[in-house]
Amino acid sequence: MSSRIFIILLGIGLSCSSCHLLQPVFSKSTPSPAVKPTASASATPAKTPTPGLKGTSAPIRTVKASPASGTSATAFRNESVSPAGLRPAENLYVTQESPAFIQIKYGILLDVVAEKLTNPSLLQVMDTWWGTRYCLGGSTDNCIDCSAFVQVLYRDVYQIPLPRTAHEQYAASELIEKDELKEGDLVFFHTRGRKNAITHVGIYLQNNKFLHASTSNGVSISDLDESYWKPRFRGGGRLKSQI
Repeated sequence: MSSRIFIILLGIGLSCSSCHLLQPVFSKSTPSPAVKPTASASATPAKTPTPGLKGTSAPIRTVKASPASGTSATAFRNESVSPAGLRPAENLYVTQESPAFIQIKYGILLDVVAEKLTNPSLLQVMDTWWGTRYCLGGSTDNCIDCSAFVQVLYRDVYQIPLPRTAHEQYAASELIEKDELKEGDLVFFHTRGRKNAITHVGIYLQNNKFLHASTSNGVSISDLDESYWKPRFRGGGRLKSQI
């Protein structure tokens, strides 16, 4: 009897001593709390937003505009230009002394691309006299008539002497057809007086346009096909010494 009791007690003791070994298998595991990483000193800093995006203003840069071909490299003054390439309205003007500005100005008036105006001396003299009022017999920068203006321009641009009157300039020229006219040729008109008399003269430019001292507008540009000039046109002339 006592040996049986001993065996039972021994079995109970062994089973209790193994309980701590079986507990991890049946018990529910508890997850470890997450550990927040700490920033190290060598970590790369976040990039800052690039300026110039929506809601911000990009910096204004100053550039020097390039003159058109065949003109002085110092033609344009410095102007502030936005990134889009547009100049503020108050900076659109360029000084009148700029050869490139003169080239653009008369390109617009003649309705041709500026690069086709390749005689800077002609452009400069034209611009110097532009708007000078007309007066019969005049030959100064206060007032000038058509033939005196042509005479001055030929002297200053082409270094060629011309007779004083339109009729004399007509006589010194070889007549050419309208479709043969080139820049610098003379164009003659009958505007008053006896029939077929040559009473007005101008200088052909380009695109059917001519420069002259007009009685109504002073030194200006007109078109050969204008309603006033077309019926009065008597032909083009090229100096015999130039042919």
